[in-house]
Amino acid sequence: MRILYYDCFSGISGDMNLGALLDLGVDKKYLIEELSKLSLTGYEIKVSRDNRKGIEGTKVDVALQEHTYKHAHKYAHKYAEGMHHHEHSHVHNEDGHKNHDHSQSTYMHSHDEHRNLKDIEEIIQYSKLSPKVKELSMKMFIKVAEAEAKVHGKPVYEVHFHEVGAVDSIIDIVGAAICLCYLNVDKIMSSSIELGGGFVKCAHGRIPVPAPATVEILKGIPVKLGAVPFETTTPTGAAILAVNVDEFKDNKNFIINKIGYGIGNRDTEIPNVLRVMLVEENNFLSADKIEEKDEVFEEIIECNIDDMNSELYEYIINKLFNEGALDVYLTPIIMKKGRPSIKISVLCVEDKVEKMKEVLFRETTTFGVRSFKVKKTMLERKFNKINTSHGEVIVKEAYYKGEKIKSKLEYEECKKIAQEMNISINEVYERLRNEI
Repeated sequence: MRILYYDCFSGISGDMNLGALLDLGVDKKYLIEELSKLSLTGYEIKVSRDNRKGIEGTKVDVALQEHTYKHAHKYAHKYAEGMHHHEHSHVHNEDGHKNHDHSQSTYMHSHDEHRNLKDIEEIIQYSKLSPKVKELSMKMFIKVAEAEAKVHGKPVYEVHFHEVGAVDSIIDIVGAAICLCYLNVDKIMSSSIELGGGFVKCAHGRIPVPAPATVEILKGIPVKLGAVPFETTTPTGAAILAVNVDEFKDNKNFIINKIGYGIGNRDTEIPNVLRVMLVEENNFLSADKIEEKDEVFEEIIECNIDDMNSELYEYIINKLFNEGALDVYLTPIIMKKGRPSIKISVLCVEDKVEKMKEVLFRETTTFGVRSFKVKKTMLERKFNKINTSHGEVIVKEAYYKGEKIKSKLEYEECKKIAQEMNISINEVYERLRNEI
């Protein structure tokens, strides 16, 4: 399983995210070409190499010009009319200097960029971007808009806000959707998120860091506060994570394959960088680790479906696994009136049952599910690393009443060797079995 992991030890902003994903391997030319489909003009994306505290990475700046918006659609004229002055027109640091760093400043944008959610929706929907990028972009914009509406006590579609209205934020959010679709990973994970601390000045006076909208977006998500007395996570950065991350966890067992660094604008006590990694989950236990229990209680949730597009099953299965299912499988069955149907079965631990039910109700056509406890008996297992002509491979051994009764080569390792050596996977199995 290919996983994108966000390591947010110094927070996240829209431009740091773009820098990190480009540094990870997203093609710069592809990103710029896709963004051109928005029909926005008056900006330039500047990509450069930079470093913080000796850590080198990619820095992205969205350089704005005057009259930054031009759109071919007939609604374009209305963006220049009826614009309201936003409450947070500028942000200042505590020393009184205006902060021109939009990656660290929540509310500073061009004075004529006051758009609401409907305006943003039209810009995106009338573009030539892919449906997937459009959908993902709108989810992130809606997340920010809902937070701003809650903070200001206004309906979502009445809020005029800089944060998702200005060109640089449009580039940050739509660019994030383009990059994530380009990477096409199986799962996105993140560490807890550093938010920073202190206060910033706005039209209302001093407001706390993290900004109210950032806190609203990150409800229910693990965060850290106060590593530096500045804003390290912006509402845009928070929305990118809140919408796209499947699981927030600091202590994971990974095999790291690739690393990227996105450089921020500050030079703080901790490196002002966002680290992203392409990883694989390392589910292998150490050689001397044996399962502690041979019997455990789990639950099975099932539903029968005879009226759903079969193309959707792959998506649903992946989503169930991402939400913590231990196993998911489909069984062909015959329902009433002789209808060919599918039974979806989900195996999970007890505290995941409600989440599994929610996925089945929201993502399938079923009107009901059934669940029951099952007792699972497992053989004791050891995972041993063994040296072979193809390097170290892991062998899973099973024990019954202390006696080793079977062993098995791990498929993923054999597959990797077959691909690297350009030989059949059967030949890999045969060679390794003979050697072992």
